[in-house]
Amino acid sequence: MSQPIRFTLPQQDIPTHWYNLLPDFPEPMPPPLHPGTKEPIPAEALLAIFPENLVQQEMSQQGLIEIPEEVRDIYALWRPTPLLRAVRFEKALQTPAHIYYKYEGASPAGSHKPNTAVAQAYFNKVAGTKRLATETGAGQWGSSLALACRLFGLECNVYMVKVSYQQKPYRRMLMHTWGATVHASPSDQTEYGRKLLAEDPHCPGSLGIAISEAIEDTVTHPDTKYSLGSVLNHVCLHQSVIGQESIKQMELAGEEPDTIIGCCGGGSNFAGLAFPFMEKKIKERKNYRIVGVEPFACPTLTQGELRYDFGDTAEMTPLLMMYTLGHKFMPPSIHAGGLRYHGISPMVSHALKLGLMEAESHHQTKVFEAGTLFARSEGIVPAPESAHAIASVVDEAVKAREAGEKRVILFNLSGHGLLDLSAYETYLSGKMQDA
Repeated sequence: MSQPIRFTLPQQDIPTHWYNLLPDFPEPMPPPLHPGTKEPIPAEALLAIFPENLVQQEMSQQGLIEIPEEVRDIYALWRPTPLLRAVRFEKALQTPAHIYYKYEGASPAGSHKPNTAVAQAYFNKVAGTKRLATETGAGQWGSSLALACRLFGLECNVYMVKVSYQQKPYRRMLMHTWGATVHASPSDQTEYGRKLLAEDPHCPGSLGIAISEAIEDTVTHPDTKYSLGSVLNHVCLHQSVIGQESIKQMELAGEEPDTIIGCCGGGSNFAGLAFPFMEKKIKERKNYRIVGVEPFACPTLTQGELRYDFGDTAEMTPLLMMYTLGHKFMPPSIHAGGLRYHGISPMVSHALKLGLMEAESHHQTKVFEAGTLFARSEGIVPAPESAHAIASVVDEAVKAREAGEKRVILFNLSGHGLLDLSAYETYLSGKMQDA
């Protein structure tokens, strides 16, 4: 083949700093509010659940934050991740568009989540934390934090949304392999979980419920802090290594994307790819079309309301200004468990409000059709979450074909779907239904 399809960077090109979009917004982002006083929450109020070093990152107005050498050393196990051009996918779609994807499934946990899991475990270790409590949907985050805790000698206690606990047993087993304790949420481990089970023993759970349980666990156990895999500013910060590497790799490819696409649940996968490009959009007036893609069954950005809301169901978190379906919303039991969240990152919400990005939603049958076509073209089975981005890529590629225009599309393949094969089997056997 005359043109290379894989663009890699040497290890010395692992970013040395995380990029923080917050100070570059053309309009300041509304602050989180205290759930009791409804006033902007002071940093010290967050210390009950987060270590001080991460609270500082959460509220930082510093544009670049140095990545500790210990974190970069672990990143080197899989970073820089490859950028690939999907030439076989292009051929299958008969499109003149050039399609590139950043492949985060190269990490040991098979997703982008270790980018922040390793950072959070490190900063907690430095702060003297002994044990972390967290939630997980599809299990990508839970398994990543389990790995990171193992690397830094921390205990890990995971509340996994019950429907995913049942649908994705191998992710649960992966967490066990790395030494974590995993509970189906709602669980009998917390007062809030027991209350919900008494009301509905068959409750499928949600990320909002699992967050509530993990926070209750945190405040009722000594030497324990809470760790969140998406939504918050410091999580989006840590994921910025994805976009920083992608910018360099697109330069190696000799092209610049006009369309940048990522799936949206809590927002970290999308933010990791998109925020460094948003910097160029803001500072260099680049005319990128940046698209966040979500499930039609949980359409936070496309049908939600921009307002202050709780990040969890039990109303224990600060109030966040974000697009939300309401913190009591119970999403349908779709297979993309990582996207079943009622709200989304305040930073992603603010970017949408300011017109720095757009949002789309798709039914899961269309998503799995796109994911299957990608797997049969490129060989990689995408996680159901990432397949949402692929569904929008297909739409863009078809538009390019119909218009006879060359387009350059970049998307984030945030993880592989090798532990989601039961979902693909449901689709391939004709049993999958749209919520």
